[in-house]
Amino acid sequence: MDTSRSSRLFAEAQGYIPGGVNSPVRSFRSVGGVPLFIQRGQGSHIWDADGNEFTDYVGSWGPLILGHANKEVVTALRAAIENGLTFGAPTEGEVELARMITEAFPSVDMVRLVSSGTEATMSAIRAARAFTGRDKIVKFAGCYHGHTDGLLVEAGSGGATYSIPNSAGVPASYAQETLVADYNDVSSVVRLFEAHPGNIAAVILEPVAGNMGVVLPGDGFLAGLRELTSSHGALLIFDEVITGFRVAYGGAQTLYGITPDLTCLGKIIGGGLPVGAYCGRKDVMEVVAPLGPMYQAGTLSGNPLAVTAGIATLKALAKPGVYDGLEATASRLTQGLSLAAKTAEVPLTINRVGSLMTAFFADGPVEGWYDVTKTNRDRYSAFFHHMLEGGVYLAPSAFEAAFVSTAHSREDIDRTVAVAESAFGKL
Repeated sequence: MDTSRSSRLFAEAQGYIPGGVNSPVRSFRSVGGVPLFIQRGQGSHIWDADGNEFTDYVGSWGPLILGHANKEVVTALRAAIENGLTFGAPTEGEVELARMITEAFPSVDMVRLVSSGTEATMSAIRAARAFTGRDKIVKFAGCYHGHTDGLLVEAGSGGATYSIPNSAGVPASYAQETLVADYNDVSSVVRLFEAHPGNIAAVILEPVAGNMGVVLPGDGFLAGLRELTSSHGALLIFDEVITGFRVAYGGAQTLYGITPDLTCLGKIIGGGLPVGAYCGRKDVMEVVAPLGPMYQAGTLSGNPLAVTAGIATLKALAKPGVYDGLEATASRLTQGLSLAAKTAEVPLTINRVGSLMTAFFADGPVEGWYDVTKTNRDRYSAFFHHMLEGGVYLAPSAFEAAFVSTAHSREDIDRTVAVAESAFGKL
């Protein structure tokens, strides 16, 4: 496979952009090699700067649930562009998208649109602190909620009492307002509430973890958090930036029957354009300016193009049978990969909810961050490059998800499985 143009572009990019990329995971550092520079996409396929074609399971990290350059989305965007790119003033599309979100999520009364998932989680936490009058929040090891200072932390040696930043530039004093618990372990959260009575404003989590690879919530985990936060007067925040409209039209909260106080959205609600939203109970959302004392603003919030793409995407997803089709396609892929790995005697555990999945090179269940860290990352790197050579584009990290779109055909899936059979054999 010729990647000479991508290599030249990457060499040039490193002179202008830190690490040559505008988001770290794109650098291929965790799997080795030179990142591919993508030139175009259509349906389930992408082409790089050297003309190599790949079946794509990254999908811009989740937003492209309809595939690349979906006709309905592109048509809507072309019409919107003719009217102008941005106004810094209210538009009708903002109202329509907010209405569609509230209709899809029973927990949501009001929506505030922003420009990224990071803005959404940052603002939701600020709203929770403003509403409760408390400072501390609880997050879970392995759950990523964007790059805002207070969320770039991990559990320190003190465990239930202290947190330390895992990024330079984050003050330790600020990071200590964030407490870290273990995913799928309600008792670890109970201990934090006992250690900090009356001081925890909210618990934030991905109801289906997608940033340590896909990790599903265990029986009673989400319900236990709902009961615990309610009993302590704290808010429960679901970060559904990945899972919102992905695992179900109403997100993971409708799939598992849990009602959070606040929800963070992104990715799919912008149809591939930059977007985010935080939303939830009316009494909580009314602390947000201009109604309340919590300030948050954004020049491009509710950008007309992002809103247009989001509306077109949600309309397509609301059609009968869409999620059944996604389930069937993803199930076919999972079954094919599992059988191929078993035949090659390669230990593989696939975690999947709907069209969201991760294949971990490990025996047995993967149920939390500790399990994830024990998976074989070197084997994933080798697998990644074998698949890439075979024309299949996966996430360049063992700790990321794969995404199936409505554009993936049975032929795409069967060819992917065939390439994987060869890759497993080489491992």
